[in-house]
Amino acid sequence: MLQTSPSTHPVAPDSAGAPRTLIETVYRQLRRDIIDGRHAAGNKLRIEHLKTAYGVSGGTLREALALLVSDSLVVSQEQRGFRVAPMSLSDLKDLTRTRILIECEALGESIERGRDEWEAGVVSAFHRLTLAEDRLRADAAGAFDDWEERNRLFHEALVSACQSTWMKRFRELLYQQSERYRRLSALKAPVPADVHDEHQEIFEAVMGRDIDRAKASLANHIRHALEVLTKHALLPDS
Repeated sequence: MLQTSPSTHPVAPDSAGAPRTLIETVYRQLRRDIIDGRHAAGNKLRIEHLKTAYGVSGGTLREALALLVSDSLVVSQEQRGFRVAPMSLSDLKDLTRTRILIECEALGESIERGRDEWEAGVVSAFHRLTLAEDRLRADAAGAFDDWEERNRLFHEALVSACQSTWMKRFRELLYQQSERYRRLSALKAPVPADVHDEHQEIFEAVMGRDIDRAKASLANHIRHALEVLTKHALLPDS
């Protein structure tokens, strides 16, 4: 799996903006460390150890871990504390199927409703992602974080004209859940030569306002991590 040592620095706000409370700060850092693989899937999260690593009280940690349970990134075990949610091929299959259903629908509505400002946002996000993909091919480990952030912004730009708040909220949750799998795919398997081609295909279909083509291209793209991790047998079946 990925790197399993936890952060050994006090928590700090992430790029999403300044947190309102210490609990939110701890939640964000723990969440980032789980997604990055510093706390490996299935590992026990020991409060006494984490108190030292994150420089906060046990009560603050428990509150933050409870928030991560609601994100499905941490599992609460009665009388046995907390563990990082497991990763499996069956979970990724379910996640992939559900994400395709919601994100493709949101994309179709966004294409129908999007105007000049939306289109300009998609163009800008795609250009920034293209630059990051050039660096990813040269250095997957070193360039992944920047690529992941620009990939997230590109996907958000695609659906930003969708009017359904719930659809976008569920899409965001599913995207976040799939991030652990994308990271594993990118860092443990060869970087695919067509990583940019998939985004190019989506971009061209969106710019052409071809909803059917855009949905099909996006669905194929979302399946990518599942195909890679299945091919290289990097996940348990369940």
